[in-house]
Parts: sequence; C-alpha cells; structure tokens
Amino acid sequence: MDWTQYWFMFPVAMCVATCAMLSGIGGAALFIPIFVIIFPLLGPEYPLATSAAIGSALMTEVFGFSSGFIGYYRKRLIDFKSAVPFISVSIPVAILGALMFGLLQEQEIILKGAYALLMMILCPVILRHTPTRDVLAVSEGNVAENSDAEMRKVTGRDGTKYRFNKPRQGIIGGFFTSIGAFLTGFLGVGVGEVILPQLVKRNNVPVAVAAATSVLTVIVTIASASFTQIAALIEAGGLSAVPWNLVCYTIPAVIIGGQIGPLIQGRIAQQKLEKAIAIVFGIIGVSMAWIVLKAAL
Repeated sequence: MDWTQYWFMFPVAMCVATCAMLSGIGGAALFIPIFVIIFPLLGPEYPLATSAAIGSALMTEVFGFSSGFIGYYRKRLIDFKSAVPFISVSIPVAILGALMFGLLQEQEIILKGAYALLMMILCPVILRHTPTRDVLAVSEGNVAENSDAEMRKVTGRDGTKYRFNKPRQGIIGGFFTSIGAFLTGFLGVGVGEVILPQLVKRNNVPVAVAAATSVLTVIVTIASASFTQIAALIEAGGLSAVPWNLVCYTIPAVIIGGQIGPLIQGRIAQQKLEKAIAIVFGIIGVSMAWIVLKAAL
C-alpha cells in the first residue's frame, strides 16, 4: 500500500469540508464523484470500487462534521431542541439504508445509477429551496410570531440574537427526512440536503442557526450509517477493503475544514454558494449517468 499515493486529497478534502460546513450539505456528495469519476481519469493506479468510495466518503464525513459541530458549538448557534425530531427519524432509517448497502455493495451499476439519479434530483431541489434575502436577515425582532407556536431564541457568541418559531417537521417533513436518511445510509448523501431546506424554507429558521443545527443532525446520522457501512465493507473484504492510504489524508483535512467553515459563516453569500453546489450536483449526475450507460452498453 502506497501511503503517498493520495497526498493531493489533503487540500481538496479541506475545501470540500469547508463548503459542506457553510451549506450544511454532506461532504460525501462531493467526495464520492471525486473518487468514482475523477480518480479513474488519473490512471489505473487509482482504482477504487464504488462501495469503497461511498464507505470512505461517509467515514471521512463523520470527522469533518464532528469538527464542524465543535466550531458551531463554540459559536453557540446550534438549536439542540429543534434537531431532536429530525434525529429521531433519521438515525434508524439511516441504519436501514446502510444495511441495504451491505447487501448491494457488489452491484456497481446499481450503486452508480442510484447515485446519478439522486444527484439529478437534488440539483433542482436545492435550486428551488435556496433561501431568500428575508430569511437570511431574520434576527431578533424581525420575525412574524405565530401565537400557536413556541418561540426559539438563540444568541450567538458574537452577541447576535436569533428569534424564530419552533420548527415543525410534520408528516411531509418526516417523509423527506426518511428519504434523505435512507439515501445517506445507502449512498452516503441525502440527509443534509433535506434537513437544511426544511429548516430554512419551510420553517424560516435563520440560515446561521439552520446550518449549525443541520450539521448536528447530519453528524449523528452519518455516524450511525458510517459504522454500519464500514462494518459491511470489512466483513466482505477484510480490513484491506478500506482504503486507509486515502482516508489518512482526507480525515485530518476535513477536521481542519470543519473549523474553517464556521469561522467564515456569513461572509460568503449563501444563495450563490447553494446555487453553485446545485449546478455541480447536476453536472455530477449527468456524468455518473453517462458512466453507467457506457458500462451497460
């Protein structure tokens, strides 16, 4: 095993983790296409099975979001109570998805095809749910109170006060959370992409608080899914099934990126960032679909 082979992934992983922390979207969504689409273009010495790519991306994401969680916790932006309803749904469903991954990890075409479809669906979903200027600006005294709803108050470390109605998941929200959690367990991405829009668009939670709360939800969800996925990989191929010479660079890099994201939160336009990510998802979906079609023909 060449321990210097993937050295270039250190700066790449740092950038991916920073973007993930700013948007609340899982970093695995960007790591998996890098592993599956870009690596083969670098040469035959960079082989990585789709199942190993998904497992590695999810394991890396655990450390990145753990670091981001610490960063947001220090900024006092996480609303723990608002995260509980989402977490109670996402954890068991994510484990179910990870168990399904274990059954289908040898089916490369199915995994790549499902991932291509997921990316092409997420592209318009994220574009549609890009937060408006009004939501971006919500803070103390700038929110319409609902007399029937419990009010939440979050005061950031910098003194900024955020005041908003208690987020409600509901039946529809629970359905989308379940879909995102299952896809996270199965394909390594999905829960962050459905939690953030629910908080921002449907519940008008300020983006700074929504991103921080989404990170908390994602970290506990992907941690439960990651352990299940890695266990399935090791059971099928032993310890060598995990590309340790890759994750030895991505894990420390995302820990650093997880600290950078919360530090610069609010300095980069949220609308532009999410639109850029949505476009990248669309490109990834089309590229992955092309790979699947070539392999099938």
